[in-house]
Amino acid sequence: MAKLRLCVLLLVCVVGLASGQSANDVWATYNLYEPEQHNWDLLAVSAFCATWDANMPFSWRSKYDWTAFCGPVGPQGQAACGKCLMVTNTRTGDQQIVRIVDQCSNGGLDLDIGVFQSLDSDGNGNAQGHLIVDYDFVDCGD
Repeated sequence: MAKLRLCVLLLVCVVGLASGQSANDVWATYNLYEPEQHNWDLLAVSAFCATWDANMPFSWRSKYDWTAFCGPVGPQGQAACGKCLMVTNTRTGDQQIVRIVDQCSNGGLDLDIGVFQSLDSDGNGNAQGHLIVDYDFVDCGD
C-alpha cells in the first residue's frame, strides 16, 4: 500500500511539473508575424519552429495566434515549439492563448502584433513599447 501511495504521489508531482510551468512579470514585445496575411504559413514568416511544425494541418496552425518564446520558465528551442501559453497583461488582466512558433532573445515573449494589441486594451504597452505579462503553459487542446 505504501508503494502505491508513493507511485501516485510521484505521478501527481510529474503531472504538476509538466502543466504547472508559469512565470510572472515577463517582458513582452511584438513581432509582425501577421499570420492571416501569410495564410498561417510558418515558412513564410521564417519561424524557428517551421522546421518541425510547417506541415501541421491548417486547423492546427491557425487555432491560436502566434508568439516567440524565450521566457525564464519552460522549455526552450525545439522543445517549446507548438506549445500553448495563456498570456495575461498584468496591468489590465486581459488574457489570450497563443501558440509558440518561434524563439526570441528578449527574455520573455515576442507576441504577434494582433495579440499584443488585443492584450494592450489601455494603450500603455504601445506607449512603452512593451507589456508586462504573466504566462502559464496550457493544453492546446489538439
